This record gives sequence, structure tokens and C-alpha cells, in this order.
Amino acid sequence: GCRQTAGLEVERSEKPEQTMETRCKFWLPKKKRFCANIPLNESLFCGNHTPRSDSQWIPCPIDPSHSVLKENLEGHVRRCPLLKQVQSLTLQPFYQKGINAGKEEDLEELETFRPEGADDLESSGSLDNILSEMKRNAVYSMTVLDFYKLIEKIEHVHESICKDIQDSYKVPEACGIWIKREVDRKLPFQEKHVMQQVSILGNLEGLGVLKSSLGKERVDYDDGTGIPGVVEFGAGRGYLTQMLADCYGIKKVFLVERKSYKLKADRSLRQKESLILQRLRIDIEDLNLNAVESLREDPYLAIGKHLCGPATDLTLRCCLGEHRNQSNAELQSVNPNLRGLAIATCCHHLCQWKHYINKKYLLELGITKEEFHAITWFTSWAVDADHGADLPDVTDCKLHLESIEKKQCGEDYGVEDIVRNMKAVERAVLGFMCKKIIDMGRLMWMKEHGLDAQFVKYVPSSVSPENHLLIGRCPSHL
Repeated sequence: GCRQTAGLEVERSEKPEQTMETRCKFWLPKKKRFCANIPLNESLFCGNHTPRSDSQWIPCPIDPSHSVLKENLEGHVRRCPLLKQVQSLTLQPFYQKGINAGKEEDLEELETFRPEGADDLESSGSLDNILSEMKRNAVYSMTVLDFYKLIEKIEHVHESICKDIQDSYKVPEACGIWIKREVDRKLPFQEKHVMQQVSILGNLEGLGVLKSSLGKERVDYDDGTGIPGVVEFGAGRGYLTQMLADCYGIKKVFLVERKSYKLKADRSLRQKESLILQRLRIDIEDLNLNAVESLREDPYLAIGKHLCGPATDLTLRCCLGEHRNQSNAELQSVNPNLRGLAIATCCHHLCQWKHYINKKYLLELGITKEEFHAITWFTSWAVDADHGADLPDVTDCKLHLESIEKKQCGEDYGVEDIVRNMKAVERAVLGFMCKKIIDMGRLMWMKEHGLDAQFVKYVPSSVSPENHLLIGRCPSHL
């Protein structure tokens, strides 16, 4: 302790110019100062800001969220901080690698979709994950005529299947303590997130799968069971579940999240009397929900706020799909205790054909795998710019193909030129159309699997442009 104190005193006594000389030279524009870390030997920058050569760094095979120098890979794998966690996870009964990824027989060879540079990715298996850059390059390599035909197809499909998306912004009385901020002041409060969480829970209450406990000692459900538990997918810090526990008296909570977060709701949730909390740090793709022992006997709700890209498809398959058991022999049905489901979708540009839940539906609409990749790339246009006052009305507009076609000027005019000259609102309209088409396929799949399901706009666009919600109830529990 004394040695550390002495060190601090020496550091404080350094002259400003001396201190700057021993600091990283990377400028942080938001903080308007240089990085305060110590630089690496023979470098002007710290480890975080030293320029990297892409050819030298590769993703860690244990956890691809960080990279390692290729020559250090063998030693890193032996001492990676996440090694023990991964080994422990694989021993859990609910871990089943790739159980929710999608059936292999749904996959087609990717030879027809091989943008420039794809050969470099083949050895690493990255072709299972079509990157945004690959999608963009494929769109730009289309002929102008094929590009126009694709836009016409998107408009036609959108008009035929996306007619009845209702506004369903609900503010249930049960959530009054959060709306009025009559909750623990230590809990983070951001109005836009609270509005979204309130409406998600209000829509579940509107379906009859969630009931308020205000002024009641006990809440009775129609099937004679007590208050259901909740599984929050992509839970992050868990504040959607926090509101659910505060306002509806939920007693059993499962938080599914593959990442580690600080400032989680877990501490506050654990202080609630008789509440049982289990955090499952696992990728949804590998979660066999039927094998979670403490979830087998009781009814539960499945929820998720802003489940990015394919995480929505993985969650639907996890809750409603049929799976093979570990020996790949016996077909297991969905957990029969699912009472209802609510998923707020987002980040459709990350969606993958391999994971998408309803390929058959899109193919029947005439949308091919390659067109699906293009459609997912278009979805980023819905939220990639500040549309200002136009944003609330964007989803009500119709893309005028004629206005784009008139911009063609010369034989060398290509798709990239057309995209560059499109107005921001035109791009946003097309993006919103594509997002809805993707989500309508998910809605149809939910209905095919027995849910009384709806697809609604659950908050105004001014609160969030990612404002669509898939909700459903299981009729067997009504």
C-alpha cells in the first residue's frame, strides 16, 4: 500500500510536459485530450491504439470478440481468460452447440454468391456469415435492370403482405411506478428506454398473458397457474426484466446473455424477496431451453428488447422449434410451458440466410437467397441517417421507382451511382419496407407454430426508429 501511495505522489509531482511525454499519443476527440495510457516499448501508442496489420491479427478461436497476433495464437489459447468459462459452459446440460442455428438441409451451396474476396474467407468458415461489405459488393455488381427489378419486387411484396401493421403503444397502469420514477434512484432511468419497456409489457398484458398485481395479494391466471416466470433473451443488463419484476411481481427470472456487463440489474433483482434469478451466459444459438431443469415445471414468458439481427430467429427457434437431442436421434418438441412471447426486433442488416426462421415463406414470395442478402443490406438505410422531421412519416411513404430511374445518365451509369444519388428519404423508405418483409416472415412462422401472434408498432418513430414488436400467446394456456 505504501509503495503504491509513493508512486502516486511521484506521478503527481511530475511536470505536465514530462507526463505528456510518457503518455500514448492517440488523440481522443470526444475528450479533447490524448490517451492517458502508457505507450508500448518503441511505440508512440499504447496497446489499444497501436496500429495493427490485418494480416497479423486473427480472431481468438475461444472468443472471437478479441484478436491475437497469429504468431502468439498457440500460447494465447492456453491462457485465454475465457477458456475456463467456455470449458465450464460446455459441461452444462442446456448447452448444445448450434441447436438453434437452423437446419443444415436448409443451406444451399454459396457458389452463386461469391463476391470478390470471398475465397479468402472460405478456410475460416466465414461464408456462413455474409458480411455487410460482401452484401454491398453483391448489390453493386448487379446490372441496373436487375436492381430495378429487385426494387419493384420489394415494393410489390411489401404492398401485398404488410398492410395491417397496427400502432399499439400501451402504457399499463401497473408500470406507473416506473413512469413516475417511484423506483430505486440508483437504477438507471432513460425515458426512451422506459417508454419502450412499458409498451412491451403493456402489449403482453393486452394479450392476457401478463396480469397486474396492483392491490392484489394473489394473481390468478386462466389456466389455474400462478405468476409465470420470465426468460429474457439478449438480456444485456436486464432492466426490461427489472421493470417486469417491479410492476408484475415476477418471481422466477432467467437472463440469457452471451456477454458480460457492468451495472447489471441482477444486484437489485436479488434483493427482492423470494425472487429466483439465474443468469445463463450462453449464445442463444447453443441454448437447449428444454434442458434448463428449473424451467421444466413452471409456465414462463419469453421476452427480448432489440434482439439484433439473427438473434430474433435463434430465439424463436429456441422457444418454438423442434430439436434433435444430444444424440441427434430423438426429436424433442418445444417446452410446453411457454405462455407468451414478445420480441422487439432490430438490426436487420445483420440477418443471415442460414439462421432466418422462414426461408420457405420468402422463397414462395419469389425472394431468393441472394435477394435476401440484398434486402438485409437495404435495411440499414432505414436508420443510418438523421431524417429529422421526415422520419415519423417515412414508413407511410411509397418509394417512387420512376424518380430513381430518371437519374440514369449514360451507359456507364451503375448501381453504385444510383444508390449514391438516391435521396435519404427514398433510401429510408426502402429500408423500412425490407425490415417489415423480414419480420412478416417471422410472424407467419409464429402462427404456423400455433401462436396467436401479431406484429405491431409499439412506440412512435420519434422514440426509436426500431419500433416493431412481435408478440404472441399460446392458446393452450388461455
